[in-house]
Amino acid sequence: MNCQRKKFNLSKKYAYLNCAYMAPLLKKVEKAGMAGIKAKRQPYKVTGEDFFKDVEILRILFSDLINNPEPNRVVMVPSVSYGIGNVVNNIALTKGENVVLTEGQFPSNVYPWKHHCEKNGGELMLVAAPDTEDQRGSKWNENILAAINNRTRAVSLGHVHWADGTLFHLKAIREKCNKVGAALIIDGTQSIGAYPFDIQEIKPDALIVAGYKWLLGPYTSGFAYFGERFDQGEPIEHNWINRLHSEDFANLVNYQDAYQDGASRYGMGQQSNFIANPMLITAIKQLRSWGVENIQNYCADLIEPTLAEVRDLGLYVEDKDARGAHLFGIKFPQEKMDKLANTLKTHRVSVSVRGEFIRVAPHVYNDDRDMRKLVKALKEAL
Repeated sequence: MNCQRKKFNLSKKYAYLNCAYMAPLLKKVEKAGMAGIKAKRQPYKVTGEDFFKDVEILRILFSDLINNPEPNRVVMVPSVSYGIGNVVNNIALTKGENVVLTEGQFPSNVYPWKHHCEKNGGELMLVAAPDTEDQRGSKWNENILAAINNRTRAVSLGHVHWADGTLFHLKAIREKCNKVGAALIIDGTQSIGAYPFDIQEIKPDALIVAGYKWLLGPYTSGFAYFGERFDQGEPIEHNWINRLHSEDFANLVNYQDAYQDGASRYGMGQQSNFIANPMLITAIKQLRSWGVENIQNYCADLIEPTLAEVRDLGLYVEDKDARGAHLFGIKFPQEKMDKLANTLKTHRVSVSVRGEFIRVAPHVYNDDRDMRKLVKALKEAL
């Protein structure tokens, strides 16, 4: 794969290595959004069928990305916290039981569990990264597995850690969850679309993904997959569109207790976004055209020479078999962070600081020139 910068409106003057913060819009995604805005000028052309058509297309497209054979298990959500809220609402927890998370993960996958544990007398177990640079990722995974016990009701974590890219061994974690009867909940926001994921291999009970990062879509658009564990659950929102026969607008006042098939009960109200949905459809079609594995391989080839230079500077980066290539952390001296902020600004390099790591998140719009600018900024700050 060659660099795809021409498909985006990114200036060559800037090295945007920050897709984990927010993805830039593809030119054709922007065009799809403008078409949606213009269509709003003439709402008399919007039919009842249009409220469902794009959502169904998105379920199928997203299912294809994650090898999900049951698109009706996928729903639209506005945020990760919304999806996690539905999960937490349907995980019974009593005093003495626990929920296992990784320390330092994104707050939207922490606050709902924290509240749930405090409300029900459960224990929130935050598994910290080991204080070592020797096989750090491997040891962190071992500690997660050790934390899961017969009192664990749920394990909720990302596929990769959002701050430093550490790769979590989901298959092994799933097996341990099965042994103790715990649910496995995955926040795929920082991986789905850029790192291969197979729903049939991992078999999570739920997978929640925000759409504005690696799915290259607009803000407040995302997906949630819910497995059989949640088939009869109680949604946090009761809206009209998820109920049985909601396609029949003339009879919406004939209220229904039953829901649509699959996981539809957990979908958000106003999911029929006539501007955002065409944008997300266009973005995911492009991802499918490139291929997620090809995106990951492109990033791996791009960063390999850079990481060799970074390590020569005496800076720590996790081994490649313990992290993703699309998102990795560079451990940088805390006392020099302010100087680094200035050198990054000078060289027009966009990355994020997350904890003690400089989080670097390249994509197919980046090239060698971007990586050289990053290295130059790091050298000048040391």
